[in-house]
Amino acid sequence: MTTASNPSAQPEPARPDDAVEVGRVVGAWGVKGGIKVKPFASDPQALFSSKRWFLEPPPTPRPGGGAAVPASLRIVTVREQGDGIVATAHELPDRTAAEAVQGARVFISRASFPTPEEGEFYWVDLIGLSVVTREGVPLGTVAGLIETGPHCVLTVQGADPEQPPVLIPFVDAYVDRVDMQARRIEVDWSLDF
Repeated sequence: MTTASNPSAQPEPARPDDAVEVGRVVGAWGVKGGIKVKPFASDPQALFSSKRWFLEPPPTPRPGGGAAVPASLRIVTVREQGDGIVATAHELPDRTAAEAVQGARVFISRASFPTPEEGEFYWVDLIGLSVVTREGVPLGTVAGLIETGPHCVLTVQGADPEQPPVLIPFVDAYVDRVDMQARRIEVDWSLDF
């Protein structure tokens, strides 16, 4: 038995190595295949700037199985809606298709993120940077960031994983310099704080 191939069909692109998880599909929106996405960033510009979103099925399969989650979506429209994002994609022609991707994790290539303004950084770019004091004393590496409302806090893990991380407010009063090329953050901080 042979099947005719569709010459206009393109192979599904692989998720790029620099893909960053930026949100989760929380449900279908409307009857024409729209999806509602909960972004992980307070300013989800990466979702607006990319025309290709990569999906990973939800960690827990939906009851009754359902349709397979496509590996990627070619985005047609995207807009803010309340506290989320509503998008349409070529691969989701109707509500049933949109419901099938509920719970999917959304990834976007880091290369497609908008260029940050001078002095602004994406969290994903700060994670893994070494942190040193003004005197050059190593404090550890950035393991994560905490959103506190007024500002973010660097979670810096020292060489000894048994020790609790050092928490440093990511504000000008404590952060002297972020050198992305050297992959290093210089801070006005002491382990005595």
